[in-house]
Amino acid sequence: MDNKNSCRASLLLARFRGWVQAGAALLTNLHLPNFFRGRLYQGAGKAVCVPGLNCYSCPAASGACPIGAFQAVVGSSKFRFSYYITGTLILLGVLLVRFICGFLCPFGWFQELLHKLPTKKLSTRRLRPLTYLKYAVLLVMVVLLPALAVNEVGMGDPFFCKYLCPQGVLEGAIPLSLTNAGIRAALGTLFTRKLSILLAVVVLSVVFYRPFCKWLCPLGAFYALLNKVSLFQMQVDPNKCISCGKCAKACQMDVDVTKTPNHTECIRCGMCVRACPTHAVAFRYGFGNGRQNTTETTMED
Repeated sequence: MDNKNSCRASLLLARFRGWVQAGAALLTNLHLPNFFRGRLYQGAGKAVCVPGLNCYSCPAASGACPIGAFQAVVGSSKFRFSYYITGTLILLGVLLVRFICGFLCPFGWFQELLHKLPTKKLSTRRLRPLTYLKYAVLLVMVVLLPALAVNEVGMGDPFFCKYLCPQGVLEGAIPLSLTNAGIRAALGTLFTRKLSILLAVVVLSVVFYRPFCKWLCPLGAFYALLNKVSLFQMQVDPNKCISCGKCAKACQMDVDVTKTPNHTECIRCGMCVRACPTHAVAFRYGFGNGRQNTTETTMED
């Protein structure tokens, strides 16, 4: 695809991102009638991991959450590592990387919808050190604790899902408790704590852009590690760039695409693509560092 067509395709994709997000959320949660029945989908689709953060216990969920599935295997008494889930995540990371965060993750979309509420917004640029927290969550709560903190029969808890993930409360505990009296009666201190986490994320999402994605999401952390080697990348044409800074100002993930086109925090949302007045920024698919060489024209006498 030539540069002109690449720019057009990038602009089109960026402009319809909201519709793509809505479609992805629907495909990830196809079994909507289950919300009213108070039961989970138990079909063959649950053996397949969806790309984004989506709770297995959501009544409408059509697949398994990769983080939850990984913890289930690591914390079991028979296995200590999941080659299938890890391989799936690496494949998704190489093919799409954090495009998944920007376009396909239901919980990321949920935070964006909250951020659209008409209130004062705050920048997270001075809070950049907090972005490293998600790597600690990935290492400690997703990998180490389920594997090492085991009971007498060798089984570990899914620590992230059980103690931190707000998506489980939003998609699982709340809708199931509304339709199932038994589940409602069993709710206790753990539910209260996780509900508090969800409420905190909701409030923070109104004033900050995607706080959970930036600071706590282990799935985003895993994909971020593959951002620079993924086939889905950003590119900046230096022949068109006028260094106006509009792309950096538009980016709500605090990335300057002209300096680091494939920064670990870039979720390929396309805000920089839409903001560029000269169409210098575009999506690209293939290997490379996202920087094009400046074309120099010389004249010979």
